[in-house]
Amino acid sequence: MQLKHLKTLLTPQDGAAKVTCMAWAPNNSRFAVCTVDRVVLLYDEQGERRDKFSTKPADAKYGKKSYTVKAMAFSPDSTKIAIAQTDDIIYVYKIGEDWGDKKVISNKFLQTSAVTCLIWPADHAIVFGLAEGKVRLANTKTNKSSTVYATESYVVSLTSNVSGKGIMSGHADGTVVRYFFDDEGSGESQGKVFTHPCPPYALAWGANSIIAGGCDKKVVAYGKEGHVLQTFDYSRDRTEKEFTVAATSPSGQSVVLGSYDRLRVFNWSPRRGTWDEASPKEIPNLYTITALAWKKDGSRLCAGTLCGGVEQFDCCLRRSIYKNKFETTYVGLSQVIVRNLSTGMRVVLKSHYGYEIDEVKIMGKDRFLVAHTSDTLLLGDLMTNKLSEVAWQGSGGNEKFFFENETVCMIFNAGELTLVEYGNNEILGSVRTEFMNPHLISVRLNERKRKGVEDNKKLAYLIDIKTIAIVDLVSGYNLGTVSHDSKVDWLEMNETGRKLLFRDKKLRLHLYDLESGEKSTVLSFCSYVQWVPGSDVVVAQNRSALCVWYNIHSAERVTMFPLRGDIVDLERSNGKTEVIVTEGVNTVSYTLDEGLIEFGTAIDDGDYYRAAAFLETLEMCAETEAMWKTLSKLSLEAQQLHIAERCFAALGDVSKARFLNETNKIADRVAKEFGGDGTEHYQVKARLAMLEKNYKLAEMYFMEQNAIDEVMEMYQELHMWDDCIAVAEAKGHPELENLRRSYYAWLMETNQNERAGEVKESEGDCMGAVNLFLKAGLPAKAARLAMARDELATNADVINRIASALIKGEFYERAGDLFERIRNNQRALECYRKGSAFRKAVELARVAFPSDVVKLEEAWGDYLVQQKQMDAAINHYIESGCSEKAIEAAIGARQWKKAVHILELQEHQGAGKYYQRIAQHYASIQEYEVAERLFVKGDQIKAAIDMYTQAGRWEEAHKLAVKCMTPEEVSDLYVSRAKELEKEGKYKEAERLFATVDQPDQAITMYKKSNMYDDMIRLVARHHPDLLQETHVHLAKELEAESRLQEAEYHYLEGQEWKGAVNMYRGHDMWEEAFRVAKNHGGAGAHKQVAYLWAKSLGGEAAVKLLNKFGMLETAIDLAMDNCSFEFAFELARLSLKQKIPEVHLKHAMFLEDEGKFAEAEAEFVKAGKPKEAVLMYVHQQDWTGAQRVAEAHDPDSVGDVLVGQAKTCFEQRDFQKAEAYLLRAQRPELAIKYYKEADMWSDAIRICKEYLPGKLGILQEEYEREASKKGPRGVEGVLEQAREWEQTGEYARAVDCYLRVKDTSNVALLEKCWMKAAELAIKFLGQERAVDVVQAVGPRLTQLRKYSAAAELYLNLDLIKDAVDAFIEGEEWNKAKRVAKELDPRLEDYVDQCYKEHLKNQGKVDSLVGVDVMAALDMYAERGQWEKCLETASKQNYKVLHKYVALYSTHLIKEGDPEKVLNLYIQHGVPANPQNFNIYKRMFQELLNQKDRDNAESYRMWGDLRDFMLALCESMTKSSEANSPAHEEFEQMLLIAHYYASRSAARGLDQLSAIVAKLSISLLRHTELIPADKAFYEAGLAAKAVGWENMAFIFLNRFLDLADGIDEGNLDALDHSDFQDTDIPFEVPLPAKLHVSVEKREEIRDWVLTVSMDQRVEQVLPHDERDTYEASLLAANTGIRSLPCVITGYPVLRNKIEFKRPGMAANKDDWNKFLMATKTTHSPECQDVLKFLNHWCGGLPTAGFSFH
Repeated sequence: MQLKHLKTLLTPQDGAAKVTCMAWAPNNSRFAVCTVDRVVLLYDEQGERRDKFSTKPADAKYGKKSYTVKAMAFSPDSTKIAIAQTDDIIYVYKIGEDWGDKKVISNKFLQTSAVTCLIWPADHAIVFGLAEGKVRLANTKTNKSSTVYATESYVVSLTSNVSGKGIMSGHADGTVVRYFFDDEGSGESQGKVFTHPCPPYALAWGANSIIAGGCDKKVVAYGKEGHVLQTFDYSRDRTEKEFTVAATSPSGQSVVLGSYDRLRVFNWSPRRGTWDEASPKEIPNLYTITALAWKKDGSRLCAGTLCGGVEQFDCCLRRSIYKNKFETTYVGLSQVIVRNLSTGMRVVLKSHYGYEIDEVKIMGKDRFLVAHTSDTLLLGDLMTNKLSEVAWQGSGGNEKFFFENETVCMIFNAGELTLVEYGNNEILGSVRTEFMNPHLISVRLNERKRKGVEDNKKLAYLIDIKTIAIVDLVSGYNLGTVSHDSKVDWLEMNETGRKLLFRDKKLRLHLYDLESGEKSTVLSFCSYVQWVPGSDVVVAQNRSALCVWYNIHSAERVTMFPLRGDIVDLERSNGKTEVIVTEGVNTVSYTLDEGLIEFGTAIDDGDYYRAAAFLETLEMCAETEAMWKTLSKLSLEAQQLHIAERCFAALGDVSKARFLNETNKIADRVAKEFGGDGTEHYQVKARLAMLEKNYKLAEMYFMEQNAIDEVMEMYQELHMWDDCIAVAEAKGHPELENLRRSYYAWLMETNQNERAGEVKESEGDCMGAVNLFLKAGLPAKAARLAMARDELATNADVINRIASALIKGEFYERAGDLFERIRNNQRALECYRKGSAFRKAVELARVAFPSDVVKLEEAWGDYLVQQKQMDAAINHYIESGCSEKAIEAAIGARQWKKAVHILELQEHQGAGKYYQRIAQHYASIQEYEVAERLFVKGDQIKAAIDMYTQAGRWEEAHKLAVKCMTPEEVSDLYVSRAKELEKEGKYKEAERLFATVDQPDQAITMYKKSNMYDDMIRLVARHHPDLLQETHVHLAKELEAESRLQEAEYHYLEGQEWKGAVNMYRGHDMWEEAFRVAKNHGGAGAHKQVAYLWAKSLGGEAAVKLLNKFGMLETAIDLAMDNCSFEFAFELARLSLKQKIPEVHLKHAMFLEDEGKFAEAEAEFVKAGKPKEAVLMYVHQQDWTGAQRVAEAHDPDSVGDVLVGQAKTCFEQRDFQKAEAYLLRAQRPELAIKYYKEADMWSDAIRICKEYLPGKLGILQEEYEREASKKGPRGVEGVLEQAREWEQTGEYARAVDCYLRVKDTSNVALLEKCWMKAAELAIKFLGQERAVDVVQAVGPRLTQLRKYSAAAELYLNLDLIKDAVDAFIEGEEWNKAKRVAKELDPRLEDYVDQCYKEHLKNQGKVDSLVGVDVMAALDMYAERGQWEKCLETASKQNYKVLHKYVALYSTHLIKEGDPEKVLNLYIQHGVPANPQNFNIYKRMFQELLNQKDRDNAESYRMWGDLRDFMLALCESMTKSSEANSPAHEEFEQMLLIAHYYASRSAARGLDQLSAIVAKLSISLLRHTELIPADKAFYEAGLAAKAVGWENMAFIFLNRFLDLADGIDEGNLDALDHSDFQDTDIPFEVPLPAKLHVSVEKREEIRDWVLTVSMDQRVEQVLPHDERDTYEASLLAANTGIRSLPCVITGYPVLRNKIEFKRPGMAANKDDWNKFLMATKTTHSPECQDVLKFLNHWCGGLPTAGFSFH
């Protein structure tokens, strides 16, 4: 961010007249400045002064100059200003909302000392600091102030965080204190945060850091918990003075500090997490800056100076114009101001999380803002100024935004729809859908308030193209899913979200009620539909009709108007609703009945009086009637009875209207007497219950008031006598008997004989009851009564009367019961049979007439068959032994299995006819195996075979046939059947039959006769694959003969005889087809060949055209040449490709050459322009004359070639002289040399070379020498000879080369002599440079021969001292090397020493190396793993060196898995607090904790050493720069763990300390982020179990088992933490790599836990103490107070505390005494060691009652 000077608001004065304070109003509209003369100046947003007012002293008697104003702040609503004064008072002035409003003091707060600073972060809460050090809060609502916190030091500065929920004060002693009203979940600490080196007058609290500055000219940035992040030191800058004031930008991303003539700007870098200093704003002669104020939108910063000046600066990172309509100003990384250029309206877009805002876009008809940050999405409505920021992970900018809905933004991204409500910082909802059209999504957010519904937010969308889902966005659950049978193309909910309209692709309009879940179709051929805004009225178009539903609850009632056009829009404004229709070029509007719309709205809003008043104005019609009905129902539900009465009156329901009228009178009377509306009176409530026919509820209301008469009256009125009598009986009413009589009389009057009979029966008058029942024609009821009463059963007359009546009424079964009751079994049986009550008849017959049972069972079966109850009849027929009837019944009932079962039990032959029927059924359902078995049993094998044949199951048919027929018969049967099928044209079936009897050839013949070649080929492929290709070709030829060429082609190709197809088409002059076949099926060049033949058949111009068409002209000429058709080739070339003619001549010439026609060939070569080829032809034939002739005539350049050819022939014939002469004529001496070399005639070669090519003589001689040397000793001698010759002739350079060329490894002396000679000659006779080259070549050769001294001497001769030294070094002649270096080049002495060290290293002579280079020696010891020697040597060096190798050794040991040895190392050599060692210490600690089976007394030494090690480390760190660092805190925690482990190990050895062992094991659980969790819980559980704490043992071991399962699965996500809620045992622990307990032990634990869980006596909860908190938890669940841990057990120290000298160390008295006593009585050395450690660690033991022995 940069500062740019905009203007001077207040001109500075000549002298000191400082601006004491300034403030911007939160709404950005006002800016206040307080000058030295205590006047407050008010400016507008543009910086124009608009108003001013004077402040006043606390007491007028001291005068107006008795105070200064130290600070001021605007209220959050910008209507008040708080002024802090040094005369111990704060005034709050109400300044109003408009300029010039009267300034009134609304609050004043007197204090005990001067107010030094003040802020107003929240409504009614002013926070201020006092000179006496207190920070207080003044409440403008209660007019009282209270102390927030008190310090002893003057408050110099006060600031708040970005949200205003926290405050921070700076004090004169440098202390900075923080306090939160709400920490917003940050978890940051309160209280003193840090102490600044000087008073922090400039204090700023940014979003991520705190910045302080003061008189030491340093700016220090502190972290959230007070550690120093950065320091900007300007103390060496002479121009810089003290920092006086600081201001934070509203986003918290930038801080500006004011000093002398300068503003320093610091910007927070979120990516690096540090402050970056921008270039400072320097203004000469500005003088000290005394006040800073930052505008709340972040766009302006104002600075007040010592001289009374106020300067305004523009603060922006960048500014841009968007679409020439909007200006976007980035005032910070996370804050942007968007201003509408035309209206001047502005919106501040700010990331609440401090993220950097990317590009801001204005979308949706320039109304909506969209901006991205790295993790969030910002949205805003410019019209309503509602802004939202929601979490949003970047998706590459692929989101699509829809702004059709004014209250919510719809965002589509990767198949997901996200809804964001403007002004809400949470995502409203998110669903998966692929349909992005806004017409397929409907969102309704509180658009029309409903009675009793606070928050109504709903979404309807498509899950798929045929399924709509409706979601409640408030609760997040699904309200319903609508599955439709065709595609949905439009949907919308009404404004209250209770009804959903949707239309499908078939133009059908449907209505879905969300509350009832009912779906109905309301219109077909719907081309337009819309809800009328602000109502539940629907307008739609159906072809040429306008349809309006004024009451959508009655969807069948629709008002229709004819239309001549199409609806295009719907407008509702100024109490008028119009449908806009286009009729051709005209636009017509249809006005809807606003009254009807109004009714619907009134109903929805629950305003029934308005609805009734409206209906009064309407004529009665179908729609109006529907509305009155709706209103009547709703008003009754709402108990608005007068309206309900009016509704029923309007509907003509007189009875209900009268009833309600009476009810209203009662209610009105009650209301008059007792107040209220009267509807709660019992009579009113009872009458309403009666109206709803809920008489029991009405009875309850009456009975509650003991209004028994009213209840009885109600029931009598309704003729509900039973209920009336029941009430009378219950209440013992005196009129009970009269009531009963009246009831009976009324029954008799109304001829209710049955009811009268029941009354008589209830009174015990059975005879009277029977008579009445018979009179009422109810003999069955009379019979029931007679059978129940013995006195009637014995009365024969009564029984006969009843029986006669029953038989007359055909109640035979009841008559039978009656006869059976009086033991008239014969009559009873007859009645039962007549009444078809066979069950009772059979039961009676079994007792009374056993012989009739069988007949009865058959009759029963017949009856059931008659009733079509075949299933039931089967068993009765079986009982009666009628097997055939049983089978018939089973078949009739389609109980086929039962029929088969019965059939198989039959022995007589008559049942055989059923087999075929049943078998036919099984055949029809394709259960062929069962059918076959039944056919065979029924001796119908032919039928079975026919069945299989018809079903096409030839194999089964064949099997069956084979069983029952001879093979010949089977074959004949099948073949004859196949031939029949063939005649019928059923070839497939025939083929299968042929195949079944293995006659494929007949099938092939059949297909051939029928010309069904595909099937024929198929069978040949299956049965004669070897004849397949032959068959294809044979068929092809037949088809060709029949001129069926295409089919023939197919078979040729299938027979892999494509050439046959091509030839067939050629024969029929169908070249195009031939070309196609060749191209598709021939080889790569086949189609070219065909095209060539085609062209050849055409000839002339036609051929050229054809070949051009295929682009094959050149190819055709090539083919013609290849086929020796030169005439055709010449013809094509002449007509179209003249440039090709020479090539044709050439090919023709070659052809003639091959034919031996050389003269003709010569002519063609010449025509082809290739005379050289003719020459070569003659050369090849060794016709030198002809070659010479052609060459001289046509190609003079080839004459030389002819001579060379002749020479070559002469050489081959060893006629060297002639050959040499030819070559020299041809001017080719180099060839002569080559041929002489090949013939090993080196002298002649050198002679020719000297004479004709003297320049190449040296190379030739070298070559000769090489050849000589290859020939072994003889060759070497030749070279030496040559060398001596060169030496004698003075050719020293060549002589040297010859000597150097000697390489006879068998004679070392000779080699040395030759090479030394070469060096000697070079030094003597050749130049310095050449001599150096020779010596540098000879030197390495001599060193290879181990002649180091000789090599060195040579080097020294030429002053090559480094090479000489290297030679001595290579020969390990170190003294010589050192001497040469010392005498000739002292610079090389270090080099020799270095090489000597390397030599010793490589030779492994470490002991010698120690004397030369200790560090190198140590590294070698380390590399070799000689650690003891390494450490012994290192210890003789300094401490730092020693610990470098101790660290290396430790790392090695940790890798090797020996952490204990690492511990011993550090115990032996000391524990340095080097940060680079921390990882080793942590790793060693972790590895020691991971060791198995160390929870015993024997391991004490290890744990004690670890504890002592950690103590030594922590003490070292306390004295180092690492003090209080996170690492230090972690090692302190490790020290505590090690101490607990050591103490536990010491206590393990003593039985009386088993409880302490358990407590220590349990205390270790709170450190499971470091200790392997499974091990910790296992050990704690076993320890608790050992001392009988079964509750804890069960919970801990259960947790151990859960952890073990988690380790097996590879994650701990499934852990249930409910047992450990409100404890300090951590939930989030690292997943151990493997289980620290064996599988056997784990299974033991699992068995124990299962046993205990079955045991009801164990409570599965952790024990609590007096804090109502888990007893081992340091942190109290309810109060949050953290207790100190006991140094003996780790349990919280609550009371009976023993305190130690070192702060924060304490012990529980009981545990301390127990441990002390055990140590004294047992003299345990381990326990004594623990006490010794505590003495050191805790700064001494509490009493001197124990001495260490």
